[in-house]
Amino acid sequence: MTCSTILCSWLHVVIFAILVVTIGLHVVTIAIMIIRWKFRPRSNSIAFSPPPISIIRPVSGLENFIEITLASSFNLNYPSYEIIFCIASDSDPAMPIVQRLIKEHPHVNAQLLIGNDRFSANPKLNNSFKGWTVAANDWIVLADSNVLMPRDYLLRLLGSWKSDTGLICSPPAGSHPKGFWANVECSFLNEYQARWQYTADTIGIGFAQGKNMLWRREVLLGAGGFHVLGREPGEDAAFTKVMRAAALRIRLVDPPFAQPLGYRSAAQVWQRQVRWARIRRASFPFVFTLEIWTGVLLPLISGLWTAAWYELPLLPSAVAIATIWYGLEMLLARAAGWPVLFGYPFYAATRDLMLPVLWIQGWRERGFVWQGNTIRRTEWNQSR
Repeated sequence: MTCSTILCSWLHVVIFAILVVTIGLHVVTIAIMIIRWKFRPRSNSIAFSPPPISIIRPVSGLENFIEITLASSFNLNYPSYEIIFCIASDSDPAMPIVQRLIKEHPHVNAQLLIGNDRFSANPKLNNSFKGWTVAANDWIVLADSNVLMPRDYLLRLLGSWKSDTGLICSPPAGSHPKGFWANVECSFLNEYQARWQYTADTIGIGFAQGKNMLWRREVLLGAGGFHVLGREPGEDAAFTKVMRAAALRIRLVDPPFAQPLGYRSAAQVWQRQVRWARIRRASFPFVFTLEIWTGVLLPLISGLWTAAWYELPLLPSAVAIATIWYGLEMLLARAAGWPVLFGYPFYAATRDLMLPVLWIQGWRERGFVWQGNTIRRTEWNQSR
């Protein structure tokens, strides 16, 4: 046996191992989510009297479904909570909506604060800081304006709290998509990003997610106060590091709360994913390095290599791998109660074609656009 033959044999073993590992991880992560959501009982009860909670909702611009998502704040089944809406400028077009909703719900303790405290490169934090300073309660929720809150929203957040917990989060579950690119974004949010976040949470290395966050005031004060969240380009990355430094767990709600999407353009989806990729790369470079192993392209390439090695037909092999991959994702969607669309494989395949390009973009030394602001790397480095 020649050296070239031995090398080819070892190369085949490595490539076949890649095929087995990537498909195996896909199966395991989907199984974890299905087990958590279908067989783990959801508890709305908590081990102590429900404490009063302050909900801080930063608002910026007229997002799709903005009136519905903001109105959901007023219909929560919870005995004592306040809502603090934060808007950076009195010229924001969402301000009349917030004012009208407050007027229409006089029985709910709600207020609107206007102003911008620029202490970081994160426009969401700069807008939210004033809400933190006036919040009356020790339990704080920071929730994006595009989150649709079910009536048991606060009960479910508190129901996930345990003695070793420092933060409760929920990633967004995309809902009500309109158009091709909104469905692509749903495949990013639901079957891809949420799947990996819940897997990390299950094995005890959870990451914060800024869409919905519940914490106790004393935890953040012990770490230095609200300003420490500006040390990273994303407040969720900063909170993850704060919780790990304090040896406290980050836990996720089962299942996640919805974010209705509506129409999305290709540019909107691309800019949002580039922003998140660069934030992940800046805050967790090692974890971001591993992301190249996700998506269908690596198992597809390794599967085609293996098929060629055994002289199997390539096209049926590719179809078989894609069917297994996306069929499992559709099974997850059905278990989670998300719409299972006929065109899902096309949306997910578009996502997977974008993933390696987004991974490369994440390593580029450039900033990103957030709420109309161009954030440069030098800006978030100065916030540390």
